[in-house]
Amino acid sequence: MLAVALTGGIGAGKSTVATLLVEHGAVLIDADVVAREVVAPGGPAYQPMIDRFGAGIVDDEGHIDRPRVAELVFGHPEALADLNAITHPAIGVEMIQRKDRYAGTDEIVVMDIPLLKDIHREMLALAAVIVVDVPTEVALERLVTRRGMTEADARARISSQMDRMTRLSGADLVIDNSGDESHLRAEVDRVWADLVALRDRKGEPGRDPQAVD
Repeated sequence: MLAVALTGGIGAGKSTVATLLVEHGAVLIDADVVAREVVAPGGPAYQPMIDRFGAGIVDDEGHIDRPRVAELVFGHPEALADLNAITHPAIGVEMIQRKDRYAGTDEIVVMDIPLLKDIHREMLALAAVIVVDVPTEVALERLVTRRGMTEADARARISSQMDRMTRLSGADLVIDNSGDESHLRAEVDRVWADLVALRDRKGEPGRDPQAVD
């Protein structure tokens, strides 16, 4: 098994890249999906969330109202820290367990992690980090035209995330998504070939399994 991370800023097109990698044969583990599941009724973070933020975060169907939680933590660092302390460990445990199901196979497991941090590389035993990259102004234009955000809201969302150069500095592989669909598909084809080569030489005597040519 080869485990890699996929990340990128808002508006970069990471979800589209994830879909294309799955088409190539990748196994996808999506942190956003896991995040929703751990706060679902019966999930490990469900009751701790209610204990911390109150019954008002539960909707009429008994589910956590995520927009309501976002309102409670936005602009409140202590509340956000509490939210992260509840959800992040549960998300991490679940992602590790899902990845480990493929141990001993030749699968390429892509872990879609929007807020990738240095600790994830060690915690998840990642062989490489893939960054989907677009210029900031391209991301801004897409958020406004495709998602219907105001320019001010889009800029605020972008500025709240890790800056582009810092994200790129942690990349082993970069997918440029500033062009059209055919350009993106060519970029994904190139990176998929790199991943297959990395997987195939993983464990070869005398070779660094994390070296990406």
